Parts: sequence; C-alpha cells; structure tokens
Amino acid sequence: MQQTQPNKSLFWTAITMTELIYHAAVRDVRRKHSNAMLGLILNMIQSVVFIGGFYGMFWIIGARASPIRGDYLLYIMSGIFLYMGHTKAMGAVFGAEGPTSAMMQHAPLNTVITISGAALAAFYTQVLSMLTILYVYHVIGNPVDIAEPGKAFAMFLVAFVSGMAVGLIFVAIKPWFPNFTSVAQSVYARANMIFSGKMFLAATMPASLRPWFDWNPLFHTIDQVRLAVFSNYTAETTSFFYPAYITVGLFCVGMMAEFFTRKQASISWGASH
Repeated sequence: MQQTQPNKSLFWTAITMTELIYHAAVRDVRRKHSNAMLGLILNMIQSVVFIGGFYGMFWIIGARASPIRGDYLLYIMSGIFLYMGHTKAMGAVFGAEGPTSAMMQHAPLNTVITISGAALAAFYTQVLSMLTILYVYHVIGNPVDIAEPGKAFAMFLVAFVSGMAVGLIFVAIKPWFPNFTSVAQSVYARANMIFSGKMFLAATMPASLRPWFDWNPLFHTIDQVRLAVFSNYTAETTSFFYPAYITVGLFCVGMMAEFFTRKQASISWGASH
C-alpha cells in the first residue's frame, strides 16, 4: 500500500532545516578535530602566526608605525581577521559534502544543509577565535578601542559571506572540472594574500596600482573595516556597496549553478563518485 507524506508547513520545514544545519555544523567541527576546543586553539594559533608574521615583516623592513594614527597591532589584526574569515568561509563551503557524497543517501539531507552547516562551523570558529584574541590582547597588551564595533563586525560579516559566495561558485564547478577547480581555489586564496590589501592602506596607494586591487571585494571590505575601527581614518577610495553587490550577485549565480550541477550529478555521476 502506497503511503503519502503529510504536507508540512513552511514554518515546520524551516525548523527542521535549521536543526539539520546545526547538527551538520557540529559534525563538521568534530570531523576536523575530535576535540572542539583543540580545533579552536589551532585556529587561534594560525591567526596569531599570521599576525606575528606580518608584524615581524613590517618590523624588518622598517615600517614599525601604523599608517593610521592608532594601535599598530590592531591595524594588522583588522586586515588579518577579515582575510581569515573570507578564506575560511570559502574553504569550508568548497570542502562541504557535495551531491555525490554517500551522506546524500540519507534523506532529508541535501547540499544546502551540508554547505550551510560547513559555513556555520567556520563562522563559529572564526568569531570565537577573533573575540578571544582581541580579549587576550586587551588584557595583556593595549586596551582595544574600536570606534564603531557594530560596523566593524558588519564588515567582517560581509567578508565572510563573500567568501561563502566565492566558495559556492567553486562548488558548482567542482564536479565538472575537479582538478582545475582545486587549483583555481588555491590560486585565489594565495592571490588574496596580496590583493586583499591587508598589508596596505587604500588611501595611500598610488593611483597606478589601484586597478590591481579595486576588483577585489575583500580589498574594499578591509579598507571599510579600518574606517570603522579607527576614528581618524577616512576611506575615500573604497565603497561598502561594491562588496555587498558583488556578494549578492555571486550568491545568485552560485545557487543557480549549484542547483543545476546537483541535478546533473545525481543523474550522470550517481554513486560512482
């Protein structure tokens, strides 16, 4: 006798998906490190190494003073935190289980849940690491004074979500060109080491170099977060709206491409991949 599933309300469906995303996020955190605290500590160490590396590099070349009047380490951290959030979000989405994963045999699991869970796990780890590092620096170093904390966190969100959008594009391409996509994702992450602008100040860059950076939404986001962190800085050459528009556009394209790939992968590749 054939049984039909009762129709669920939109509210109940949203609650069910939220619960599944939460469990997917917990699974993703524990998949990488069986001890969640160890994973957090390792992520903090990675951020601290980045901060220490850039501080040491600037010290060696003689650029010991912040180009903005204020805390030099806070200037470095403002760029590092957004770069790490963007890169980790992209990597988490790119590494999420796709339509050909064996986990997709378990209904009602789908790629929306696995991608959202991976992004949520990365967001949790990055925010907790960032807040912990800032708190420790506030206690044992200089007092952390952020001019507009709300706007600064909003720019971190834009950087993180734009990383998710870029990762979604790579996810949609990955089943078609797996080797190329892995290389392209790695190249993009390495290119952002320079073209994100975390080592430079947009207002002091020569006009001839700016086209090399203006295309990058992360470049605008990092400059805008420095506007929020330091009260005496004016971001005249970058825009908040550009990364926001680019993020929305990439998300729309990425979701459509991922939906198409998911349908094709379920037919063409099946469980053989």
